[in-house]
Amino acid sequence: MVEQDFAVAPQVTAADIADLAKEGVKTLINNRPDGEEPVQLSSADARAQAEKLGLQYIYLPVRTDTITAADIDAFARALKSSPKPVLAHCRSGTRCYLLWAATQAEQGKDVNQLVMRAAGDGYDLRVLPDLLRRIGKG
Repeated sequence: MVEQDFAVAPQVTAADIADLAKEGVKTLINNRPDGEEPVQLSSADARAQAEKLGLQYIYLPVRTDTITAADIDAFARALKSSPKPVLAHCRSGTRCYLLWAATQAEQGKDVNQLVMRAAGDGYDLRVLPDLLRRIGKG
């Protein structure tokens, strides 16, 4: 759990989505582009499973090296407007955590503290300062 109503996770399966629904997750954000690995659940299949179980499903695919200000803004809007709790996933959870941290940095949170917090949670966000500079937000 990153925040009270927000968590990140590695790639989910159809069975994971069913478990998440049982656990009370209301929104699933997929930050993983289709086709990164041949065996990953497609966004269309994930959407069908999530919606069948009553979850809101948001597909916001990003690659760490090409994240844009628009990607961060879209993620922030999704977090703000979605039913809680929200779980975001990608291959490892790192991209999702990075997007969340970028939204927090935009709100004035200390970037170094965000990087250290992520490290404490097992996520390497040392790219965050460079990302924010690259997109003109740091």
